[in-house]
Amino acid sequence: MGYDAGLAQRIRDLLADEPGVVEQRMFGGLAFLVAGHLAVAATGGEGVMVHVDEALADDLVRRDGLERMVMRGRPMREWVHADGSEGVADELLAELVALGVARARDLPPKP
Repeated sequence: MGYDAGLAQRIRDLLADEPGVVEQRMFGGLAFLVAGHLAVAATGGEGVMVHVDEALADDLVRRDGLERMVMRGRPMREWVHADGSEGVADELLAELVALGVARARDLPPKP
């Protein structure tokens, strides 16, 4: 199942003023990289995957609609997923995109 193009456009719009954003097809979705790091992605199944600090991920997964990202059966410590089957609310999407960008900017830039 492919990613939701409308959701990807919403992410793209939120990142419009962010320097150094690169889009790349990845994991069956569309990833948005900041400073070479994957910050946020529109995933297959119409969801959103975001890279955050591990402690923040622990807090986020306590909220309704957010869960730990699971890849190949393994929960990812620094990744949170929002299910998009009911749509991702604008406020939540904006928050997740901002958190992903902040995490990417905290990491050393990749060449």
